[in-house]
Amino acid sequence: MEKTTYEIDGFARGAPYSHVVEAGGFLFVSGVLPIDVGKNLKITDDVKAATELVLSNVKLALESTGSDLDRVVKVTIFLRDMADFSAMNEVYRAFFPVNPPARSCIAVREVPGNYPVEIEAIAIK
Repeated sequence: MEKTTYEIDGFARGAPYSHVVEAGGFLFVSGVLPIDVGKNLKITDDVKAATELVLSNVKLALESTGSDLDRVVKVTIFLRDMADFSAMNEVYRAFFPVNPPARSCIAVREVPGNYPVEIEAIAIK
């Protein structure tokens, strides 16, 4: 099976992974953190603002590779604190108002950089 890797302008670079991998008609978006490289912005305390930035970056990654949020079939969310679940969900609903994708939400001991949330997604190309 053929695969194509994408590096997204404005995303952090330097770790040994691709921002997005295309294979078998799907796009696999690596875990996205609440970072805006262009604005030198890193959100470490406000889960709502962090979730909005992360999902905006997922949207950017998908649009940069020929897809969009409407074509997302699976999302995995990693939360630093499950007490943030409701606040994260408020923002998440705005990005997926109808026909939301399948989803898992996992509380983790630590998200790299001590961010409140990290999100990965799988979408149809």
